[in-house]
Amino acid sequence: MIQTETLLTFGVYLVFLLAVGWYFYKRTTDIEGYILGGRGLGGWVTALSAQASDMSGWLLMGLPGAVYLGGMNEAWIAIGLFIGTALNWIFVSARLRVYTQHTDTLTISSFFEKRFNDPTSLLRVGSAVIILIFFTIYSSSGLVAAGKLFESMFHINYSFAVITGAVVIVSYTFLGGFMAVCWTDFFQGGLMFFAIILVPILGVIDNGGISVIESEMAAKHIATSLFHDGSGNALSIMAVFSTMAWGLGYFGQPHILTRFMGIRSVHELPKATMVALTWVVISLIGAVLVGMIAIPMFDGLKGGEQEKVFIYMIAKLFNPWVGGVLLAAILSAIMSTIDSQLLVSSSALTEDFYKKILRRDASEKELILVGRLCVLVISIIATSMALTPGNTILGLVAYAWGGFGAAFGPVVLFSLFSKKTTWVSALTGMVVGTVVLIVWKNMGLGAQMYEIVPGFFANFITIYIINMIAPQKDERILSAFDNMKLGLKK
Repeated sequence: MIQTETLLTFGVYLVFLLAVGWYFYKRTTDIEGYILGGRGLGGWVTALSAQASDMSGWLLMGLPGAVYLGGMNEAWIAIGLFIGTALNWIFVSARLRVYTQHTDTLTISSFFEKRFNDPTSLLRVGSAVIILIFFTIYSSSGLVAAGKLFESMFHINYSFAVITGAVVIVSYTFLGGFMAVCWTDFFQGGLMFFAIILVPILGVIDNGGISVIESEMAAKHIATSLFHDGSGNALSIMAVFSTMAWGLGYFGQPHILTRFMGIRSVHELPKATMVALTWVVISLIGAVLVGMIAIPMFDGLKGGEQEKVFIYMIAKLFNPWVGGVLLAAILSAIMSTIDSQLLVSSSALTEDFYKKILRRDASEKELILVGRLCVLVISIIATSMALTPGNTILGLVAYAWGGFGAAFGPVVLFSLFSKKTTWVSALTGMVVGTVVLIVWKNMGLGAQMYEIVPGFFANFITIYIINMIAPQKDERILSAFDNMKLGLKK
């Protein structure tokens, strides 16, 4: 039975999130404010909200669960993610911020259309469809995590737990839009950081140190090395590359890219980059340690139960008051991603379908209302998917993450670094990457190689070849690209 102290702490935290949503509800007056916060984010808020929305429930539940079952082999995921995070902040953030302002675009889909001057709107509508499909899957992974958390805490039915989590998350996203999402993510990122440092430290002490934990792992034939499996066999280069390939996904994640678009100025980015990279490296190390520490603490967890090791560890190591704060950190990880995904999906429906196709002369008030209604619709679909028994957090995240990386990653990179790219090559690459990923996944080849790898490189090679055959010749687009580079120097 859950302790009263834990319940009170948890309840106060939820009320705080709703208060933030209400605060920004009263201050959101136009669609740019709802979708991008008027491009007014500071460096710290940008950094912590970007990383909190990136890591999600899989950081505190999915990744520790994978390490619990597979050992140190799974830490290659964390290494790949750190490299991808660093490259994204260093090479993508500034160019995307400047270019989206120059093109006066609020979504990734509209940026693609204006960047390449697509006369058919297929690039914009196609990318919006991909966003809706994969973010619905991604959001459902967060609701699975919320369901498992509420189920463990309150001992309630899993389905009811999923619905409860959805109601809380949707409420403040519905109300406050981008600024509510970013500021709640800022606080949630700080809380996650606190939890992912404190829990492993006490866990290591409670288990007698790292050497004792490694001995227990070896006794259970669980890998204690990055380079060998639990039986001592060397990992293949292909296996390592496939696991590290999670890092390729960063270049195509709309909920992270929108943080770059919304920062106040490119001059804020160096500070934001340092904050983000410090946060992510410490958090990933902590998550891997949680998975390792759980091995001697809890026996025989499987079938999705392994993704609750962080929850079980908190209950064992902390008093109810502190436990309530740390459990709120798990909910923070979950919420900080779902709210961003709901908002980006809502933006795609509002800007790229409703305004573009149905109501070009829609008022600001009407667009905000449509955006809020879209949040509700998408959340209902994601919730229904999350109610399916047997779904794991990491499995759902892997598919959606790979989908965005394969569909958008190369298109984003070519849009920011190549003058030659045309709307034809961008659209063709996006379609080819998406199709290859889906076919690869459905043929069951994901066990041999994570599907993001063939999808990403099929997209990249397709764009490169078409650029060689039919490069960009529109002087307006070439001039706009040069102006973007000049804008980086101001």
